[in-house]
Amino acid sequence: MLSLRVATSQEWIDTVFSDFDSFLIEHAACERKASSTNLSFVVRYPDRKELIEPMIKMAREELEHFHLVYKVIEKRGLSLIPDTKDEYITFLLNCVRHGREERLLDRLLLSGVVEARGCERLGLIAKNIEDPELKELYQELTKCEARHHGQFIRLASNYFSEEVIQKRLDEFLDYEAEAIIKTPLSVSLF
Repeated sequence: MLSLRVATSQEWIDTVFSDFDSFLIEHAACERKASSTNLSFVVRYPDRKELIEPMIKMAREELEHFHLVYKVIEKRGLSLIPDTKDEYITFLLNCVRHGREERLLDRLLLSGVVEARGCERLGLIAKNIEDPELKELYQELTKCEARHHGQFIRLASNYFSEEVIQKRLDEFLDYEAEAIIKTPLSVSLF
């Protein structure tokens, strides 16, 4: 896994478990947005053949994750809510450069870093939740997020040198640490 610069605090874990129903609703939204983001690579970069199949596959997996979390939401008698602005993601998106090649690299690395944070946090949920069914679900989701974050970095290597990737990845890891520190504590995954 990527070495995130800042670990998730116990305070975040306590906040999530204090209102786990709201966390589930936010988590479902994150999974759906991840699916959409993966498809956006297909739309924006149809000429990058090495991206197409992996992005479609990850989009389908993220949509399946959304469905799995939605089934938990439905079982609990909860409802989805309209999307809200995610300050963490907004902060990171503001760090993305605008040239076609720069944007491709930055979006791949940003996605990899976000998946790494998701992996860390879903792992914390899995470790701390008592419900056996939810523990199993979150253990499986953690494994998928670990695979996904590495996939984004590997995909970047089709188009950029290792030095270019590592330099920009280090910058994104710094941006991500700043985003975690600056984002107000909430029941959101990010």
